[in-house]
Amino acid sequence: MSKVIVNQFGKRTFGGAAGAYGNTTALHFGVQTNASGAVINSNSSAALAIGDVVDLGPLPEGIRLLDSLAIISDALTALVTGSLGFVYEDGTDSTEVPQDTAYFGAGLNLAAAARLRNTTSKAPVVLPKPARLVLTIAGAAVAEAGKVDFVILGELTGPR
Repeated sequence: MSKVIVNQFGKRTFGGAAGAYGNTTALHFGVQTNASGAVINSNSSAALAIGDVVDLGPLPEGIRLLDSLAIISDALTALVTGSLGFVYEDGTDSTEVPQDTAYFGAGLNLAAAARLRNTTSKAPVVLPKPARLVLTIAGAAVAEAGKVDFVILGELTGPR
């Protein structure tokens, strides 16, 4: 099992006139593979295999996780599925809000073009510390080009 990190350019900021418009936000993450199934713009040139964890990017401390959307605009290889969730940046679990690599869904069909909403009935949680959004590959290895975008909807409550 390998860990593939997608390079996300720029940092997300939230400020300025934000107070006038509320504190809900939509965080966008994406993963795109080349013809051999490797993630473009990442730290790995190997094709994604079953069990690989794709680190999609940061989830800020204090965000209340409300919903998710997976937009599969260019389907991955037949039978590829995935779990979408989060792990903490420091690698240490929290008793208050345990890490959950399937918080937003497990068995998500990434092999067909679609828009998939959050498939779990898990209650909203506020992350007590910085986390990473992760996609765990299952079902089959990725062996072709594809593109999936993820949108995480949340409320920025700020650090504790």
